[in-house]
Amino acid sequence: MSAVKLTIRLNSSQFRTLNSLAEQRQIPRYRMLRRIINSGFSSTVGGASVQSDIHEIANEIAEYSARLAEMDRVLDRTLFTACAAYSYARNSALGMKRDDKKIAAEALAAFKRQRAIAEDGS
Repeated sequence: MSAVKLTIRLNSSQFRTLNSLAEQRQIPRYRMLRRIINSGFSSTVGGASVQSDIHEIANEIAEYSARLAEMDRVLDRTLFTACAAYSYARNSALGMKRDDKKIAAEALAAFKRQRAIAEDGS
């Protein structure tokens, strides 16, 4: 590969940004400039595929969103089932003779308390 030497002009803001980036990465500013130019070429030449990439990313995000919503429903159902099992086990262990409506109400109250605790992050 033969290199061609070119001279470029940067405005003061671009020059400060170049120097800052080079200092952050602890490389000479000329190497940083070469990286910036290569990135610019890559994004300019590959610009035609950017729209399809964005569309693909949006589809993936939508799929993950749907999966997270389903997972949220399953976790809620699991939490409610655990609360109901606890309520029935507690009722049985204490020898109480409550009807199903009261036990279900206790389970629902426990579920709501646990959801509130989870939402608070406590």
